[in-house]
Amino acid sequence: MTRAREVILYTRPDCHLCELAAQMVELCGATWYEVDIEADRELVRKHGMRIPVLYRPDVDRELVWPFSQDTVQAFIDLEI
Repeated sequence: MTRAREVILYTRPDCHLCELAAQMVELCGATWYEVDIEADRELVRKHGMRIPVLYRPDVDRELVWPFSQDTVQAFIDLEI
């Protein structure tokens, strides 16, 4: 199965759920990086308290918390 080229994890500082989400993504073996929404007013406006959020730019899809390890894996493996 083809892996996503890139997964972005939108987070906030001191967010336990964000740390949990990062562990889930790491376990899936995806290529990913973290973006702190606090550094960008537009991201704060867009995501607010909905974080953590996973984003797949290659398919323009988001996965918003709550999610499970299985849901994260399915999101990463998603092919459109």
